[in-house]
Amino acid sequence: MASQKDIKSRISSVKNIRKITRAMEMVAAARLRRAEQRIEELRPYAEAIRRMTRRAVEAAESIPSLPLLEEHDSIDRVGLLLVTGDRGLAGAFNSQIIRAGNARNRELRQEGPEVRWYASGRRGVSSIQFRGLELAGGYTGFTDRPAYADARSIADDLITHYVDGEVDRVEMLYNGYVSPMTQEVRHETLLPLQQADVLGDAEEEDEGRQDERSAESDSDDGERPDHSRALWIYEPDPEEILKRLAPDYVEISIYRALLESTASEHGARMTAMRNASENAAELIDNLTLEANRQRQAEITQEIMEVVAGAEGLR
Repeated sequence: MASQKDIKSRISSVKNIRKITRAMEMVAAARLRRAEQRIEELRPYAEAIRRMTRRAVEAAESIPSLPLLEEHDSIDRVGLLLVTGDRGLAGAFNSQIIRAGNARNRELRQEGPEVRWYASGRRGVSSIQFRGLELAGGYTGFTDRPAYADARSIADDLITHYVDGEVDRVEMLYNGYVSPMTQEVRHETLLPLQQADVLGDAEEEDEGRQDERSAESDSDDGERPDHSRALWIYEPDPEEILKRLAPDYVEISIYRALLESTASEHGARMTAMRNASENAAELIDNLTLEANRQRQAEITQEIMEVVAGAEGLR
């Protein structure tokens, strides 16, 4: 049985740990608020880039010979970008991305393509290297506050490798921010743009517009003009605009993923540190109860010794 001194020493240690976890929780909460603001500021710009790219594709009479729009003849190598953090102590934030990457790797292996690994964040880089896998690109040192230049650096490497034929498709896995307590793993295709989400959204919007027009025609027997598409004047032509927008779309998609991942990391760390503080408080209560029992046992033992000594003197 531990002595009273040992128990008090453990209580003191746990209290110090609780102070640290509370401080880390407060820091993560402050950083989370700033990360949420950055996401809110980025969303209108990201949606505008997505909308402009989609409309340029629709307006172009012919898809230009743009490498980012051209699908390769066969999918032999797939680039997989894992967006993780530089630090730990964030619960399952990093591990769930790594597990999702391994699961996607197994799926691709069964289908045939080879995987080329890219990772943002020291946790992802170290995990890939620890497993003995070849790392085609590692990007670290900015996950706490990513800048657009960081996203551009990653995008330049991925675009270069795709254009040079080193990879035939580029996919990305990152933690999407839902709430401080909820982060969901998201899987997106970056390249080629023909398979990216930007064109998929266009199809969904077209279906939505068709549904709206059919509903209007059912409710109104008269002919109604089709205002679903406004008249856009492009200068220069849509083909030239598309050449400029395509790299920007890849960059903004990666930047949005980095911001979402940063907010998710701060939320996961805040939740993990709160749970750690609560567990520390519970452990302190248990140790205090054990210390009181130990003290009561020592007092009882001393009383028994005094009574036994008094009876021996009779």
